[in-house]
Amino acid sequence: MTTYVISVPGTFTGGAGPEVRDELVRALRPADPHRTDLGTQEDIDILTVHDDDTFTVRLTVEADSGPEAEEKARRLTESALTAVGLDATAPLGPAVVTGIDTTG
Repeated sequence: MTTYVISVPGTFTGGAGPEVRDELVRALRPADPHRTDLGTQEDIDILTVHDDDTFTVRLTVEADSGPEAEEKARRLTESALTAVGLDATAPLGPAVVTGIDTTG
Protein backbone atom coordinates (compact mmCIF):
# COMPACT_ATOMS: atom_id res chain seq x y z
CA MET A 1 0.00 0.00 0.00
CA THR A 2 1.08 3.53 -0.79
CA THR A 3 -0.05 6.79 0.78
CA TYR A 4 -1.41 9.19 -1.83
CA VAL A 5 -2.39 12.84 -1.53
CA ILE A 6 -5.48 13.31 -3.69
CA SER A 7 -7.20 16.55 -4.77
CA VAL A 8 -10.96 16.55 -5.33
CA PRO A 9 -12.38 19.75 -6.85
CA GLY A 10 -15.96 20.90 -6.50
CA THR A 11 -18.33 23.83 -6.36
CA PHE A 12 -20.58 24.97 -3.53
CA THR A 13 -23.83 25.89 -5.26
CA GLY A 14 -25.57 27.07 -2.08
CA GLY A 15 -25.60 27.07 1.70
CA ALA A 16 -21.92 26.58 2.51
CA GLY A 17 -21.19 29.27 5.07
CA PRO A 18 -18.20 29.27 7.41
CA GLU A 19 -19.87 27.04 10.03
CA VAL A 20 -20.77 24.39 7.45
CA ARG A 21 -17.27 24.54 6.00
CA ASP A 22 -15.82 24.01 9.48
CA GLU A 23 -18.08 20.96 9.88
CA LEU A 24 -16.85 19.65 6.54
CA VAL A 25 -13.22 20.02 7.60
CA ARG A 26 -13.97 18.13 10.82
CA ALA A 27 -15.65 15.35 8.82
CA LEU A 28 -12.58 15.10 6.57
CA ARG A 29 -9.99 15.43 9.36
CA PRO A 30 -9.04 11.70 9.54
CA ALA A 31 -7.64 12.01 5.98
CA ASP A 32 -5.79 15.32 6.61
CA PRO A 33 -2.71 15.59 4.35
CA HIS A 34 -0.75 17.27 7.16
CA ARG A 35 -0.25 13.78 8.58
CA THR A 36 2.24 13.09 5.75
CA ASP A 37 5.66 14.57 5.09
CA LEU A 38 4.42 15.93 1.76
CA GLY A 39 1.43 17.62 3.40
CA THR A 40 3.61 19.17 6.07
CA GLN A 41 6.36 20.32 3.70
CA GLU A 42 3.92 21.79 1.19
CA ASP A 43 1.51 23.08 3.87
CA ILE A 44 -1.43 21.47 2.09
CA ASP A 45 -4.82 22.48 3.50
CA ILE A 46 -7.57 19.91 3.67
CA LEU A 47 -10.11 22.40 2.24
CA THR A 48 -9.46 25.45 0.09
CA VAL A 49 -12.42 27.62 -0.93
CA HIS A 50 -12.12 30.29 -3.62
CA ASP A 51 -14.10 33.53 -4.06
CA ASP A 52 -16.33 31.95 -6.72
CA ASP A 53 -17.36 29.11 -4.33
CA THR A 54 -15.23 26.54 -6.10
CA PHE A 55 -13.23 24.42 -3.69
CA THR A 56 -10.56 21.76 -3.50
CA VAL A 57 -10.45 19.00 -0.92
CA ARG A 58 -7.04 17.40 -0.40
CA LEU A 59 -6.92 14.05 1.35
CA THR A 60 -4.47 11.27 2.11
CA VAL A 61 -5.54 7.73 1.34
CA GLU A 62 -3.85 4.36 1.39
CA ALA A 63 -4.21 2.43 -1.85
CA ASP A 64 -2.44 0.02 -4.19
CA SER A 65 -2.74 2.33 -7.21
CA GLY A 66 -3.45 5.92 -8.21
CA PRO A 67 -6.90 5.16 -9.65
CA GLU A 68 -7.88 3.28 -6.48
CA ALA A 69 -6.67 6.22 -4.36
CA GLU A 70 -8.65 8.68 -6.47
CA GLU A 71 -11.83 6.61 -6.06
CA LYS A 72 -11.33 6.30 -2.28
CA ALA A 73 -10.78 10.06 -1.95
CA ARG A 74 -13.89 10.80 -3.98
CA ARG A 75 -15.97 8.46 -1.79
CA LEU A 76 -14.55 10.05 1.40
CA THR A 77 -15.37 13.52 0.07
CA GLU A 78 -18.90 12.50 -0.95
CA SER A 79 -19.46 10.92 2.47
CA ALA A 80 -18.27 14.05 4.31
CA LEU A 81 -20.45 16.30 2.12
CA THR A 82 -23.45 14.06 2.88
CA ALA A 83 -22.66 14.15 6.61
CA VAL A 84 -22.86 17.96 6.65
CA GLY A 85 -25.87 18.17 4.34
CA LEU A 86 -24.09 19.42 1.23
CA ASP A 87 -24.33 16.34 -0.96
CA ALA A 88 -26.94 17.89 -3.28
CA THR A 89 -25.33 21.35 -3.42
CA ALA A 90 -21.65 20.58 -3.98
CA PRO A 91 -20.99 18.75 -7.26
CA LEU A 92 -17.51 17.28 -7.55
CA GLY A 93 -15.04 17.16 -10.41
CA PRO A 94 -12.58 14.35 -11.11
CA ALA A 95 -10.17 13.40 -8.34
CA VAL A 96 -6.46 13.52 -9.19
CA VAL A 97 -3.23 12.40 -7.54
CA THR A 98 -1.49 15.46 -6.09
CA GLY A 99 1.43 13.59 -4.56
CA ILE A 100 2.74 10.33 -3.19
CA ASP A 101 4.19 10.10 0.32
CA THR A 102 7.42 8.18 -0.09
CA THR A 103 8.42 7.97 3.57
CA GLY A 104 8.27 4.96 5.73
